[in-house]
Amino acid sequence: MRQIIIFICLTCLTCLNGPFAAAAPQANSDQRFEMHSAKLLAEMWREFPEFAVNVGYYKYADRMTVPDQARRNRSLAFYNRQLAALTKFDAAKLNAANQVDLALLQNQFESSRFYLTTFKDWQWQPSFYNVGNDFGLILTTDYAPLDTRLRHVMARLANVPAYYAAAKASINDPTLEHTQLALIQNTGALAVFDDELTKKVEASALSKAEKARFLKRLDAARMATKDYLAYLTAMEAQLKAGQARSFRIGKNLYAQKFNLDIQSGFSVEQLYQRALAEKITLHNAMEKIARELWPKYMGALPMPADRLALIGAVIDELSKRHTSRETFVDTIRQQVPQLEKFVREKELVDQDATRPLVVRETPLYMRGGGAGASVSAPGPYDPKANTYYNVTPLDEFTPQQAESYLREYNEWTLQILNIHEAVPGHYTQLVHANKSKSVVKAIFGNGSMIEGWAVFSEKVMLD
Repeated sequence: MRQIIIFICLTCLTCLNGPFAAAAPQANSDQRFEMHSAKLLAEMWREFPEFAVNVGYYKYADRMTVPDQARRNRSLAFYNRQLAALTKFDAAKLNAANQVDLALLQNQFESSRFYLTTFKDWQWQPSFYNVGNDFGLILTTDYAPLDTRLRHVMARLANVPAYYAAAKASINDPTLEHTQLALIQNTGALAVFDDELTKKVEASALSKAEKARFLKRLDAARMATKDYLAYLTAMEAQLKAGQARSFRIGKNLYAQKFNLDIQSGFSVEQLYQRALAEKITLHNAMEKIARELWPKYMGALPMPADRLALIGAVIDELSKRHTSRETFVDTIRQQVPQLEKFVREKELVDQDATRPLVVRETPLYMRGGGAGASVSAPGPYDPKANTYYNVTPLDEFTPQQAESYLREYNEWTLQILNIHEAVPGHYTQLVHANKSKSVVKAIFGNGSMIEGWAVFSEKVMLD
């Protein structure tokens, strides 16, 4: 490692003093681009305060936008304005780091415009609307004293009724699945406005007038959320009785979405063919391992001739070894420090004890989406805030559902899940991403690269 670092340093010195040294015009182009990026982000946080809060920028934490047509028109104008401004920069005149930032910003605004004007998930996904996350984030992040954060919450509460009114006005031809998800998650959002919040307000140093105003707005927010839930309940009944829109988006729309989301350089069809080839490779490896494990786990039972039946039989047997539904979350809490210790001992990747990872039960407003585990990481403006490893307990599952889930995340695959989501997967990668000199890279990181790191880390740990 030391020799590699010395080589890199010598190479950089050679570049600085040799024929490849940066000329003044390029430096000027880079400086102009960096100044523009900083100005762009400052404008973006004013325009999208919810996004700002999620990346740890709290200057506008007391603001809440209403998702009506006027808001969409304003968003579209913002995206078009930023894209037009970015065309004035010649990528060839920027250094490599700024070339990447330029590409990330262009893709971000093109993607946002696509979702707004073409994909239109705001129209057919009722789960698009949910106030729980931003209120929950403000209440659980110690970016300011609690009284200050309560005042931010109070200011935002004023817009909750208008928010859900705009949601109802925007929804058209929804899917049943997203309607049901919205019911689950907005019921969770209602829980954010529970008696615990009332107690915090009453125990705070807010003035008597502030407390009265807070509680009045809180009641209105509760009523608006309940009204939206009633609207969703009626909609769900209609969709079940009639012909609901399919959640499938179709080949053409998927291809457009894929190009903006993945940015892989491959077309949908090319990547699909690569996946089919990889599937064959993986089945070959799985067959080999299954044959090796058969005597240990299957004893004298005859080995199936069909290799998929062989692989399935071994997996079924191994899956019987798992934790219980009652200890599921605690088992994950116990495994994370073991993974951290393993990574330290093997010197696999730097960790940072100043960036805490907290295993918690998934907030109610985030449940129901299919992912039993996820990571909520702070942004680069507040990098030392808690990263939460959200784990959904199995309380709501039937015994059959719980057993099926636990067999999927058995003694071995549960460790892989924790590697992927926590250490050295998403949590570790996002900690390092927040240390990037470029705020643009930290915020608009490529999703396929983020997932790719987590999958790569699984392989490294297993090896």
